[in-house]
Amino acid sequence: MNLRGNNDKKATFFGGVVPASEDEQELAEHIGNRLAATGFVLQSGGYNGLMEAAARGAATATGEIVAVTLTDVEWGEFNPYVTDVVRVRRMGDRLHRFLDDTDLVVAMGGGVGTLHEISAALWYSGNVRAVPIWLAGSTALELGAFLRAERWLFESPTRSLAFLREVRNAREFDCALADFVELP
Repeated sequence: MNLRGNNDKKATFFGGVVPASEDEQELAEHIGNRLAATGFVLQSGGYNGLMEAAARGAATATGEIVAVTLTDVEWGEFNPYVTDVVRVRRMGDRLHRFLDDTDLVVAMGGGVGTLHEISAALWYSGNVRAVPIWLAGSTALELGAFLRAERWLFESPTRSLAFLREVRNAREFDCALADFVELP
């Protein structure tokens, strides 16, 4: 897929407020930086933890960072790197904002909210539109392995998992991103 020249490329980042490790926090920052440097608008919940690390990385590449949240729920202050806020009324609307017009979903570890977002993205990509989903970092990879082992996530003749990719570290992310946007 060649996205070069498309100024409104969007990447959705799902990650929790309590990073599992310093390595995952560093990976999130790297991911945000590389996405912004490649011209993606980064959208996430806009809060702290891995979302803030990804936003910090995007900000160092002067990227646009959009927080997507609910109008009637107060989850705290947005991280200082957010450049725009989109408020929607319902959780379903929030998930559609994340998935309907995104070019890429990058998912890392987190809590039940991140799990909800990841499972919604997996269902969406398998049933509505095959949005590429990259599970990044050890926590998300462990989740993916668990879902496969317990047969919550499997490929069938009518449901391909070709949209799903595993990214272990920053080097693998850079290679995947270069292939995705067809960088020289």
